[in-house]
Formats: sequence, C-alpha cells, structure tokens
Amino acid sequence: MKTTARCLLSAGALIATGVVVSPALAQTGADFFKGKTITYIVATAPGGGYDLYGRLTAEYMQKYLPGSTFVVKNLPGAGHLIGANTIYASKADGLTIGTFNTGLIYNQLIAREGVRFDLTKMSWIGKAATDPRVITIGKQSPIMSYKELLAVKEPVNFSTGGIGASAYVETVMLYSALKLPIKIQTGYYGSDDALAIRRGEIVGTLASRSSWEVFVANGNGRFIAQIGGNNKDVPQLKDMVTDEKAKQLIALIQSQGDIQRFTAGPPDIPKDRLDALRAAYRKAMEDPELQAKAVKLERPIEPAYGDDVLEMIKVALKQTPETIALLKEALEAGDKSAAAATKGAVAEWDGRAKITLKLNDGKLFKSEVSGSRTAITIAGQKGDREGIKTGMNCSIEGPEGGEAKSISCN
Repeated sequence: MKTTARCLLSAGALIATGVVVSPALAQTGADFFKGKTITYIVATAPGGGYDLYGRLTAEYMQKYLPGSTFVVKNLPGAGHLIGANTIYASKADGLTIGTFNTGLIYNQLIAREGVRFDLTKMSWIGKAATDPRVITIGKQSPIMSYKELLAVKEPVNFSTGGIGASAYVETVMLYSALKLPIKIQTGYYGSDDALAIRRGEIVGTLASRSSWEVFVANGNGRFIAQIGGNNKDVPQLKDMVTDEKAKQLIALIQSQGDIQRFTAGPPDIPKDRLDALRAAYRKAMEDPELQAKAVKLERPIEPAYGDDVLEMIKVALKQTPETIALLKEALEAGDKSAAAATKGAVAEWDGRAKITLKLNDGKLFKSEVSGSRTAITIAGQKGDREGIKTGMNCSIEGPEGGEAKSISCN
C-alpha cells in the first residue's frame, strides 16, 4: 500500500508541476511499431529476385510486428546505390529499412564514387539466402559449355543491371580477368534480361542461381559454370581456371554468395527497436508459410540474423591490398571498355532520369541522366533536362545502363 501511495503521489507531483507523462514515451521494442508505417526500400525496379525477397520479407515481418504496416518502396538506379544511400541516410527510428545487393561490398572496397555509406555501421537485421553465381546461356545459343564460350570468334552480348550492382561488378571482373569474349550490356532490370535472352538480343548472363532456376527449368537456357554453392550439376568455374589472379577474384565473388538477400536499416537504430525488428525477421524466415512460398518459387531460404550478418559483412570487407588492387584494376578495365560515346535518336524519355536511344542498327541503348552530374548540351549550348525531347538526335558519353557523364542533343 505504501509503495502504491508513493507512486500515486509521484505521478500527482509530476502533473502538478506541469510534466505530462506521454504514453508514446513508454513505448519500447515491438510496442513502438504499433500504429506505425514501416517503409521497406527495395533498391531495384519491381520484378526480379530482390523485389521478390523484399516483398516476402516485408509481408511476414508485418505479421510478427502486430499493429504495424509495411509499405514496399522500389528505388532503382545506379546499381542499387540510390536505394542503399537512401536507407543509410534515413532517420534512425526503425521506420525505414530495406534491401540492396552485395555488389556494394565491392564498391566500398575500392571507395567507388557515389558510395555514401559504411556497411559496417548499418543496423543489420538479417539475410535470407546463400546463393551461388552461375553463367547462364540462352537456349538459342549453340554455346554448350564454358570451354565453348571461350572459343567463340565474335564477342556475344551478356546482360547486367546498373553499374555498381553485383551482377555488373562480377561480370566486369571476370570479363577482365578471364578475357571473356563477351560484350557487356547494362540496364537490364528485374526480368528484362530473361526477356532479352528469349528474344535473342542477349546470349548470356552472370547472376545468382536462384534468379535463373525457373528460367532454366522451363527449358529457356542452361547453366555452364557456377561459383560457390554445393550443387553438383554444374561445373565450378574455379576448377576450369588456371590463372592465380583470376582464382583470387573468383574466391572473392564466392564469398559474396554467402550473404544474399539481406535486410538492413540506417546506423544507430535504438537497441530495443532493432531487437524487435530482428525478432520479427527471425520469425518471418522461420514461418512455414513463407518457407512453403519460397519452395514453390524455387528460391532458397538459408537465413542468418543480426550481428552474425554484420560479422559476415566485416569478413567480406577484409581483403588483402593485392585482392583490392586486382578488383580495382578489373573494374577500371571493364568501365573503360563500356565508356565510349553512343549516338542515336531519343526513343524514350521520362523527363527526369531514364533515357533510351534507338541506334542506327535498331538496337536500344539505355542510360540515366543526372540533373547535377551529367553535362547537358542542347543545340551546342549548355542546357538542362527540360530541353531533352523525344525524337532528338543525341550523343551519350558513358556506359550503357549507367549514369551518363555527358549528353549532347540536337
């Protein structure tokens, strides 16, 4: 009774002095998220593996954070940099989290321009899968093995997403280290590359195995080489390569396959809220219904949680100066090969960032225009994005699918 009386007296004293105890201040952990909207950022366009895993994760995390509402927001561009930078710069209240790809580990290793994050400082919630890389060849191509790929006389088109994405980085690394006879075509987002291979405009791609399992199972292509994983149906690339520098880069790529489809938030989310997000994530990954959906979609679920993922990130970033130098050399060589000016007529223009040129041979060239970083010239005069119109003849300096260094239109 005395204790109760003292509590009432204390509360009364606070009210008497004008101090109001807000219920919101008492909200901790999972209670904080009741009635709140959590934005889950996916750093790609809708469609494709990252979007699929992101939506599954958001759906089932909401289930285990009662009273919360998850909203998935796609922020594609710059090879996942836009999405990752946005997550990192978000308010550390636990209401913005998301997913991006492991290619950004490579970008941080070489301090690539545009990286505005430190992966070791992010609030790590979990990772959903372990996913080896595969070289996939479309069924229309006569190439049946890695050895036959090396033997082609004319370079064949390989697709990737935007510059900075893991598929781009890893394709460029192997292109440079193994002297692959391929022409890298960037700007294929979501399911664009699968459609392009079926149309015959793209011959192959290097990407995560889970993204291409259904494609191959449906008879649309074949795997000719794999990096990492325990599958025995596809030859390991490391066993078909003799160059030691190439083997080092293959080992680096393999290490990234262990950290796939992760979820993270900005630095310094309060511990009680981060613990609640991690608990909801764990329950989501272990939910039989989610696992059944993943099996049906032929997507692996091999999760890890919280600080265990942080340690995996730290290990991936702990590379020797020699390996980092090889990575940088490979990327710079690949970037130069894709940086020539391209001329064509503007076939599509969203008025802000995404532009597509139709080239003289009928092929399409996709690029991104920045209002602050891309030098824009209209009819010989310095201009802005508002001056670009569909039908104009333009010359773009920069790699396909990436951000244009300059664009000149007439």
